[in-house]
Amino acid sequence: MQELMIVKLGGSAITRKSSEKPEVNHDTLNRLAKEMGKWYSPEKKVIIIHGAGSYGHVIVKKTGIHKGVENPEQRKAFAETQRLQNELDTIVCKALINEGVPAFPLQASSTAVMERGRLKKMDCEVIKGLVNNGIVPVLYGVPAYDTVQVCSILSGDVIAPYLALELGAKMVIHGTNVNGVYTGDPKKDPDAKQIPEINQENWGQVKNALGLSADTDVTGGMKGKVEEAYELARKGVKSRIIDITTPDNLFRALNGESIGTLIR
Repeated sequence: MQELMIVKLGGSAITRKSSEKPEVNHDTLNRLAKEMGKWYSPEKKVIIIHGAGSYGHVIVKKTGIHKGVENPEQRKAFAETQRLQNELDTIVCKALINEGVPAFPLQASSTAVMERGRLKKMDCEVIKGLVNNGIVPVLYGVPAYDTVQVCSILSGDVIAPYLALELGAKMVIHGTNVNGVYTGDPKKDPDAKQIPEINQENWGQVKNALGLSADTDVTGGMKGKVEEAYELARKGVKSRIIDITTPDNLFRALNGESIGTLIR
């Protein structure tokens, strides 16, 4: 079997993230499922993690549960956010299964323990067993139990590096709605330049240039994604940030092509 790869599908790509109600971007999701199906074979080891997009960020920001749960409204929102994101996960898995990928839905928050917003531990035994038998676990970022504040956000951008280190992955592919990391916001700044590689030499400069996501995002947007990826790179696992709203980019990245931004 090949080395383990982790693929993160951004919520901004697979949902209508700016929508005030949960809404899937079926065109993009179905195309990504086709690209994954074209690449997948039983001997390949892969874990998929997807973001919440409009299935999570809006309700979380509205109710403030990412800062803790203290009242009945927040307890209800904590539960409802789990339900919504379970719903999205089954939609993602159905699209993948339709393309021949044995996608197995998994709720990370069922075993994860947070402390003041940081992931302390998560059981990986089932995930490891599935991967070693040609099954593709599909996890997602979700509010999780926090020993101090009852609830905090377990982002997919945190799950990915955690699993990479626990299970020995060599590459994490972050699929977003921009083609990598830029010197500014490419949607607002026409002079923003793509950064093809982030490494120890240019990290200080890149860190200063990073901004937050333009969409509603309670997980830190691009800034949080890149910071987690750079910390992972320091431990020997590379990451690549690509635009999965562009057809065939996911398939190309899975096959090792140099697109987007490499973090090493």
